[in-house]
Amino acid sequence: MTDLHALLEPVARIAADAGAAILEIYNRGDVDVDRKDDDSPITAADRAAHELIVARLEELTPEIPVFSEESGGIDYADRKDWPRFWLVDPLDGTKEFIKRNGEFTVNIALVEGDRPVLGVVQVPVLDVCYLGGEGLGAFKEENGQRRAIQCRERDLPIIMVASRSHGGGTQMDVLEALIQQRLGAVEKTSMGSSLKLCLVAEGKADLYPRLAPTSEWDTAAAHAVVSAAGGEVVNTDFDPLVYNKEDILNPHFLVFGQPADDWRFIHSAVAE
Repeated sequence: MTDLHALLEPVARIAADAGAAILEIYNRGDVDVDRKDDDSPITAADRAAHELIVARLEELTPEIPVFSEESGGIDYADRKDWPRFWLVDPLDGTKEFIKRNGEFTVNIALVEGDRPVLGVVQVPVLDVCYLGGEGLGAFKEENGQRRAIQCRERDLPIIMVASRSHGGGTQMDVLEALIQQRLGAVEKTSMGSSLKLCLVAEGKADLYPRLAPTSEWDTAAAHAVVSAAGGEVVNTDFDPLVYNKEDILNPHFLVFGQPADDWRFIHSAVAE
Protein backbone atom coordinates (compact mmCIF):
# COMPACT_ATOMS: atom_id res chain seq x y z
CA MET A 1 0.00 0.00 0.00
CA THR A 2 1.36 3.39 -0.96
CA ASP A 3 1.99 5.85 1.88
CA LEU A 4 -0.79 8.29 1.01
CA HIS A 5 0.00 10.60 3.91
CA ALA A 6 3.51 11.18 2.60
CA LEU A 7 2.23 11.90 -0.91
CA LEU A 8 -0.60 14.31 -0.20
CA GLU A 9 1.46 17.43 0.49
CA PRO A 10 3.93 17.14 -2.40
CA VAL A 11 1.10 16.40 -4.82
CA ALA A 12 -0.80 19.44 -3.55
CA ARG A 13 2.31 21.55 -4.24
CA ILE A 14 2.57 20.15 -7.76
CA ALA A 15 -1.07 21.01 -8.42
CA ALA A 16 -0.58 24.54 -7.07
CA ASP A 17 2.48 25.09 -9.27
CA ALA A 18 0.58 23.79 -12.30
CA GLY A 19 -2.23 26.19 -11.43
CA ALA A 20 0.26 29.06 -11.35
CA ALA A 21 1.55 28.07 -14.80
CA ILE A 22 -2.03 28.07 -16.10
CA LEU A 23 -2.75 31.48 -14.58
CA GLU A 24 0.31 32.99 -16.23
CA ILE A 25 -1.21 32.13 -19.61
CA TYR A 26 -4.80 32.89 -18.54
CA ASN A 27 -3.84 36.40 -17.45
CA ARG A 28 -2.45 37.24 -20.87
CA GLY A 29 -6.06 37.48 -22.00
CA ASP A 30 -5.65 36.28 -25.59
CA VAL A 31 -5.36 32.49 -25.70
CA ASP A 32 -4.88 30.51 -28.91
CA VAL A 33 -7.09 27.44 -29.13
CA ASP A 34 -6.17 24.33 -31.12
CA ARG A 35 -8.24 21.20 -31.71
CA LYS A 36 -7.31 17.64 -30.82
CA ASP A 37 -8.22 14.62 -32.93
CA ASP A 38 -11.54 14.29 -31.09
CA ASP A 39 -12.27 17.99 -31.81
CA SER A 40 -11.96 18.95 -28.14
CA PRO A 41 -10.08 22.19 -27.45
CA ILE A 42 -6.50 22.41 -26.19
CA THR A 43 -4.47 25.48 -25.25
CA ALA A 44 -0.91 26.33 -24.28
CA ALA A 45 -2.09 26.21 -20.67
CA ASP A 46 -3.11 22.53 -21.01
CA ARG A 47 0.31 21.72 -22.41
CA ALA A 48 2.26 23.72 -19.85
CA ALA A 49 0.43 22.15 -16.92
CA HIS A 50 0.82 18.67 -18.41
CA GLU A 51 4.57 19.00 -18.82
CA LEU A 52 5.05 20.37 -15.30
CA ILE A 53 2.89 17.75 -13.61
CA VAL A 54 4.34 14.76 -15.45
CA ALA A 55 7.93 15.84 -14.79
CA ARG A 56 7.29 16.47 -11.10
CA LEU A 57 5.34 13.25 -10.52
CA GLU A 58 8.03 11.21 -12.26
CA GLU A 59 10.58 12.83 -9.96
CA LEU A 60 8.43 12.24 -6.87
CA THR A 61 7.50 8.61 -7.59
CA PRO A 62 9.58 7.25 -10.48
CA GLU A 63 8.10 3.78 -9.92
CA ILE A 64 4.49 4.93 -10.53
CA PRO A 65 3.43 5.54 -14.14
CA VAL A 66 1.59 8.72 -15.11
CA PHE A 67 -1.46 8.76 -17.39
CA SER A 68 -2.47 12.30 -18.38
CA GLU A 69 -5.20 13.48 -20.72
CA GLU A 70 -2.43 15.02 -22.79
CA SER A 71 -0.24 11.90 -22.80
CA GLY A 72 -1.36 11.09 -26.31
CA GLY A 73 -3.06 7.86 -25.28
CA ILE A 74 -1.63 4.80 -23.56
CA ASP A 75 -2.76 1.41 -24.88
CA TYR A 76 -4.82 -0.66 -22.51
CA ALA A 77 -2.42 -3.57 -23.03
CA ASP A 78 0.33 -1.40 -21.54
CA ARG A 79 -1.62 -0.19 -18.50
CA LYS A 80 -4.12 -2.94 -17.64
CA ASP A 81 -1.78 -4.58 -15.13
CA TRP A 82 -0.61 -1.40 -13.44
CA PRO A 83 -1.13 -1.86 -9.68
CA ARG A 84 -1.25 1.92 -9.27
CA PHE A 85 -0.83 4.99 -11.44
CA TRP A 86 -1.27 8.73 -11.47
CA LEU A 87 -4.33 9.85 -13.43
CA VAL A 88 -4.11 13.51 -14.42
CA ASP A 89 -6.21 16.16 -16.08
CA PRO A 90 -3.79 19.09 -16.30
CA LEU A 91 -6.60 21.54 -17.06
CA ASP A 92 -10.10 20.24 -16.45
CA GLY A 93 -12.62 22.64 -17.93
CA THR A 94 -10.74 23.92 -20.96
CA LYS A 95 -14.05 25.28 -22.28
CA GLU A 96 -14.48 27.23 -19.03
CA PHE A 97 -10.87 28.45 -19.36
CA ILE A 98 -11.62 29.73 -22.85
CA LYS A 99 -14.85 31.38 -21.63
CA ARG A 100 -12.79 32.99 -18.84
CA ASN A 101 -15.30 32.19 -16.09
CA GLY A 102 -12.67 30.78 -13.71
CA GLU A 103 -14.38 27.40 -13.30
CA PHE A 104 -11.47 25.20 -14.32
CA THR A 105 -9.21 23.00 -12.23
CA VAL A 106 -6.02 20.95 -12.06
CA ASN A 107 -6.83 17.32 -11.23
CA ILE A 108 -4.28 14.80 -9.94
CA ALA A 109 -5.37 11.40 -8.63
CA LEU A 110 -3.61 8.26 -7.50
CA VAL A 111 -5.49 5.17 -8.64
CA GLU A 112 -4.86 1.78 -7.00
CA GLY A 113 -6.44 -1.13 -8.78
CA ASP A 114 -9.67 0.34 -10.10
CA ARG A 115 -10.34 3.04 -7.50
CA PRO A 116 -8.93 6.51 -6.79
CA VAL A 117 -7.35 6.55 -3.33
CA LEU A 118 -5.89 10.07 -3.27
CA GLY A 119 -6.96 13.23 -5.04
CA VAL A 120 -6.02 16.88 -5.36
CA VAL A 121 -8.22 19.42 -7.16
CA GLN A 122 -6.65 22.87 -7.50
CA VAL A 123 -8.77 25.87 -8.55
CA PRO A 124 -6.19 28.33 -9.94
CA VAL A 125 -8.32 31.48 -10.23
CA LEU A 126 -9.58 31.18 -6.64
CA ASP A 127 -6.34 29.73 -5.22
CA VAL A 128 -8.49 27.05 -3.58
CA CYS A 129 -7.53 23.40 -3.21
CA TYR A 130 -9.64 20.35 -2.42
CA LEU A 131 -7.66 17.32 -1.35
CA GLY A 132 -8.03 14.03 0.47
CA GLY A 133 -7.54 10.31 0.41
CA GLU A 134 -8.28 6.97 2.00
CA GLY A 135 -7.65 7.15 5.73
CA LEU A 136 -6.69 10.83 5.49
CA GLY A 137 -10.03 12.62 5.42
CA ALA A 138 -10.97 15.44 3.04
CA PHE A 139 -9.94 19.09 3.20
CA LYS A 140 -10.45 22.46 1.57
CA GLU A 141 -7.63 24.99 1.59
CA GLU A 142 -8.28 28.69 0.90
CA ASN A 143 -6.62 31.91 1.97
CA GLY A 144 -3.75 29.82 3.30
CA GLN A 145 -6.01 28.01 5.76
CA ARG A 146 -6.90 24.34 5.57
CA ARG A 147 -10.04 22.89 7.13
CA ALA A 148 -11.64 19.48 7.15
CA ILE A 149 -14.74 19.04 5.00
CA GLN A 150 -17.42 16.39 4.88
CA CYS A 151 -20.61 15.66 3.01
CA ARG A 152 -23.75 16.97 4.59
CA GLU A 153 -26.71 15.03 5.93
CA ARG A 154 -29.69 15.18 3.64
CA ASP A 155 -31.91 18.16 4.37
CA LEU A 156 -34.42 20.38 2.59
CA PRO A 157 -34.15 21.86 0.14
CA ILE A 158 -32.31 19.12 -1.71
CA ILE A 159 -29.47 20.76 -3.63
CA MET A 160 -28.68 19.21 -7.00
CA VAL A 161 -25.64 20.24 -9.03
CA ALA A 162 -25.95 20.53 -12.79
CA SER A 163 -23.20 20.81 -15.37
CA ARG A 164 -22.52 24.26 -16.79
CA SER A 165 -22.10 22.85 -20.30
CA HIS A 166 -24.25 19.70 -20.20
CA GLY A 167 -27.55 20.17 -18.40
CA GLY A 168 -28.96 16.73 -19.19
CA GLY A 169 -32.22 18.04 -20.68
CA THR A 170 -35.44 16.12 -20.21
CA GLN A 171 -33.80 13.37 -18.17
CA MET A 172 -32.70 15.91 -15.57
CA ASP A 173 -36.21 17.38 -15.48
CA VAL A 174 -37.68 13.93 -14.81
CA LEU A 175 -35.09 13.33 -12.10
CA GLU A 176 -35.86 16.64 -10.42
CA ALA A 177 -39.60 15.95 -10.49
CA LEU A 178 -39.07 12.50 -8.97
CA ILE A 179 -36.97 13.89 -6.13
CA GLN A 180 -39.52 16.62 -5.43
CA GLN A 181 -42.29 14.05 -5.30
CA ARG A 182 -40.42 11.86 -2.79
CA LEU A 183 -38.45 14.37 -0.71
CA GLY A 184 -39.72 17.90 -1.30
CA ALA A 185 -38.13 21.09 -2.56
CA VAL A 186 -35.15 20.91 -4.92
CA GLU A 187 -32.71 23.69 -5.73
CA LYS A 188 -30.30 23.48 -8.66
CA THR A 189 -26.89 25.08 -8.96
CA SER A 190 -24.58 25.03 -11.98
CA MET A 191 -20.83 24.70 -12.04
CA GLY A 192 -18.05 23.81 -14.46
CA SER A 193 -15.35 21.12 -14.37
CA SER A 194 -14.71 18.81 -11.37
CA LEU A 195 -15.88 21.53 -8.98
CA LYS A 196 -19.32 19.93 -9.17
CA LEU A 197 -18.10 16.89 -7.26
CA CYS A 198 -16.27 19.12 -4.80
CA LEU A 199 -19.52 20.92 -3.93
CA VAL A 200 -20.88 17.57 -2.76
CA ALA A 201 -17.67 16.81 -0.86
CA GLU A 202 -17.81 20.06 1.12
CA GLY A 203 -21.49 19.71 2.00
CA LYS A 204 -22.84 22.40 -0.33
CA ALA A 205 -24.88 19.96 -2.43
CA ASP A 206 -26.59 16.60 -1.99
CA LEU A 207 -26.17 15.08 -5.42
CA TYR A 208 -24.64 15.56 -8.81
CA PRO A 209 -26.07 13.46 -11.65
CA ARG A 210 -23.70 13.37 -14.61
CA LEU A 211 -25.80 12.19 -17.54
CA ALA A 212 -23.37 13.22 -20.27
CA PRO A 213 -19.91 12.05 -21.41
CA THR A 214 -16.79 12.35 -19.25
CA SER A 215 -13.45 10.59 -19.13
CA GLU A 216 -11.67 8.98 -16.21
CA TRP A 217 -9.22 11.86 -15.77
CA ASP A 218 -12.13 14.28 -15.43
CA THR A 219 -13.43 12.63 -12.28
CA ALA A 220 -10.76 10.60 -10.46
CA ALA A 221 -9.25 13.32 -8.26
CA ALA A 222 -12.57 14.78 -7.12
CA HIS A 223 -13.95 11.23 -6.73
CA ALA A 224 -11.19 10.54 -4.20
CA VAL A 225 -12.07 13.72 -2.31
CA VAL A 226 -15.80 12.85 -2.27
CA SER A 227 -15.05 9.38 -0.94
CA ALA A 228 -12.75 10.80 1.74
CA ALA A 229 -15.53 13.23 2.73
CA GLY A 230 -18.03 10.40 3.22
CA GLY A 231 -19.84 10.46 -0.12
CA GLU A 232 -20.23 7.93 -2.90
CA VAL A 233 -19.76 7.95 -6.67
CA VAL A 234 -21.67 5.26 -8.56
CA ASN A 235 -22.82 4.44 -12.06
CA THR A 236 -26.51 4.45 -12.95
CA ASP A 237 -26.80 0.82 -11.81
CA PHE A 238 -25.56 2.04 -8.41
CA ASP A 239 -22.30 0.13 -8.68
CA PRO A 240 -19.04 1.95 -7.79
CA LEU A 241 -17.51 4.01 -10.58
CA VAL A 242 -14.26 2.26 -11.53
CA TYR A 243 -11.06 3.26 -13.32
CA ASN A 244 -8.38 1.93 -15.65
CA LYS A 245 -10.95 0.41 -17.96
CA GLU A 246 -10.17 -0.45 -21.57
CA ASP A 247 -12.47 2.41 -22.56
CA ILE A 248 -11.42 5.50 -20.58
CA LEU A 249 -14.86 7.07 -21.04
CA ASN A 250 -16.97 6.99 -17.88
CA PRO A 251 -20.51 5.70 -17.94
CA HIS A 252 -23.15 8.14 -16.75
CA PHE A 253 -22.72 8.46 -13.00
CA LEU A 254 -24.15 9.88 -9.78
CA VAL A 255 -22.39 11.60 -6.91
CA PHE A 256 -24.11 11.43 -3.52
CA GLY A 257 -23.33 13.08 -0.22
CA GLN A 258 -25.25 10.36 1.56
CA PRO A 259 -25.32 6.55 1.14
CA ALA A 260 -26.21 5.67 -2.44
CA ASP A 261 -28.84 3.21 -1.22
CA ASP A 262 -30.83 6.16 0.15
CA TRP A 263 -31.26 7.36 -3.44
CA ARG A 264 -32.21 4.15 -5.21
CA PHE A 265 -35.70 5.51 -5.81
CA ILE A 266 -34.24 7.63 -8.64
CA HIS A 267 -32.91 4.60 -10.53
CA SER A 268 -35.74 4.61 -13.07
CA ALA A 269 -34.99 8.22 -14.00
CA VAL A 270 -31.26 7.72 -14.63
CA ALA A 271 -31.00 4.17 -15.96
CA GLU A 272 -29.27 4.05 -19.35
